[in-house]
Amino acid sequence: MHSGVTNGQPLLHHDQGFVEESATGDSPVVAAPAPRESAQSRRVRVRGCVGMMINQTLTKLAEMRLGTMGDEFVRQMELPAMNALSFDERFGLVVEAEWRNRYNAKIDRLLKAAKLRCPSACLEDIDLSAERNLDKALIARLSDMVWLSDNRNLLITRPCGVGKTWIASAFGNAACRLGKRVATYRVSRLLDDLRMARSDGTWGKLLATLKKPDILILDDFGLDRLDATHSRDLMEIAEDRERTGVMIITAQLPVLEWHEVFDDKTVADATLDRIVHGSFRIELRGPSRRARFNASSSTKSGGDCSNG
Repeated sequence: MHSGVTNGQPLLHHDQGFVEESATGDSPVVAAPAPRESAQSRRVRVRGCVGMMINQTLTKLAEMRLGTMGDEFVRQMELPAMNALSFDERFGLVVEAEWRNRYNAKIDRLLKAAKLRCPSACLEDIDLSAERNLDKALIARLSDMVWLSDNRNLLITRPCGVGKTWIASAFGNAACRLGKRVATYRVSRLLDDLRMARSDGTWGKLLATLKKPDILILDDFGLDRLDATHSRDLMEIAEDRERTGVMIITAQLPVLEWHEVFDDKTVADATLDRIVHGSFRIELRGPSRRARFNASSSTKSGGDCSNG
């Protein structure tokens, strides 16, 4: 509860409105509660110099784009129980509110930029049933995401519809929540983009863009043969990312057959040596899960999003 002074009489603040004593000393008159205000317009209703200083502080916080700190400051001013806390404790809550808001905003930006094909996928929901041939120990090891710092790729293979894209998206989601940058591409569309970039002079710029993310997810590798140009493009990507980031690649073909996808076998050797060497591998089995989860919202995003 915070008080100001008006005409020699105290003005008290309650969560449900104002309580003001009349000049005659009669019972306090309770005003009707004010409608909920936006964060931009909220002001502490304390009259006099104190109220002016508080509102100036809120204005300055808004100008510095610290609106959440202002909101938390107002919340504390309106909550009498906060008086029991020390200045350090209250200031800590103000800083925590601003940090949490900025952290959540950053995660939202990273998830949006990642363009995960299965945005709702998360590691906690991976189905570890025996029919899927998933190594529980490996999944547990990978779930801490420490392997990102070792620049070791993750290869997820085998039949269509078993959840390869979903699992790749789950790891991408986990990385975003750790503050990592993720980018997702279908291999066929990415190679088409690179071909167009060669013709319009932006090839180098696109390669530089592909080098930036901490995780580059390449979905549906091996659906089409790679001609000489596409083979070299993929080799450039693998070369650029060998020591700067991780790739997660999904494919229906087993890794042992990837060499046959390349028309240029020399380039295939160089590319696969960079991608496959030291990588983690998840080889899924079992029937297609797409029909089983056809009614789920995740399947509508495209790709192999039939629940991991």
